[in-house]
Amino acid sequence: MTAGRWITALAGVLLVAALAWGLFVVLPDWYSSDTASTTTSAPAEPPARPSTPKIKATLFFVAENGASLVEMEREIPFGEGTLEQGRHILEAQLAAQTAPLVSPIPAGTTLRAFFVGSQGRAYVDLGSEAATAHPGGSLNERLTVAAIVEALTTNLPAITEVQILVGGHEVDTLAGHVDLRRTWTRHALLPATPPPGPGSSEYPSPARD
Repeated sequence: MTAGRWITALAGVLLVAALAWGLFVVLPDWYSSDTASTTTSAPAEPPARPSTPKIKATLFFVAENGASLVEMEREIPFGEGTLEQGRHILEAQLAAQTAPLVSPIPAGTTLRAFFVGSQGRAYVDLGSEAATAHPGGSLNERLTVAAIVEALTTNLPAITEVQILVGGHEVDTLAGHVDLRRTWTRHALLPATPPPGPGSSEYPSPARD
């Protein structure tokens, strides 16, 4: 064999050896490393949801003497505009309360609808529980209606008068005393001079320490 053929044959052998080394050594290592990198990488975390903005609102509860209302500040969700904010205020005012707070709203009362008309007049449509679960009594009824009227007119200057509906309809009263065929303005239903002493209302007085 001549020197030229010998060199060519040797080059061929080296080329085959290099291809075999790459095929059986380098390629499996590279594939294994790439697979491990793919399977062990941590999944991307979803972006954190922004927290719901809150505002402070004044809500109304039965006073210790059981004959008037007291104001308390509560944090409620922020709403865009009078209509949305009014719904949040009403939902907070209607919500069940824990002792020692006593709500003037009958337990289980739901908000069916809320809308605002012209000239600052708002309409609050309550579920039938507002009437069927009401304990009765003229003072209790005044406190119930007053709490709703005060909550809206105190927190929302755009609302100046409120009418309460029940079950989607205008009703005469909740329990036979406060006229609901009309609208009520701020402070109009609050007792001017609360009767002396506890227990003058059928709503239970808040627990004392």
